[in-house]
Amino acid sequence: MNNKNNISLSRLRAYWPRARLLSFLLLAAWFLATFLTVFFARELADIEIFGWPVSFYMAAQGLALLYLSLIGLYVLHMRRLDRGLRKEAKDGN
Repeated sequence: MNNKNNISLSRLRAYWPRARLLSFLLLAAWFLATFLTVFFARELADIEIFGWPVSFYMAAQGLALLYLSLIGLYVLHMRRLDRGLRKEAKDGN
């Protein structure tokens, strides 16, 4: 099962668990941030940032920024994994 870059099956078997782990961790962070913000909204309303309750801030802007940063982390880490896989394929030739 080699493609044009001669990536072996053993390299792919090492690559995909890391890619799935990254996806799972970022998905778990997304779920926890979303769920916990909603679940603890009343408690977070007592804490203020710049005069606004944290629950309002997180719902209005904070979670959107968190989601954007999670996407950025995914892109950076997947690029690193892809570069490593390509480098291993070139070294294996």
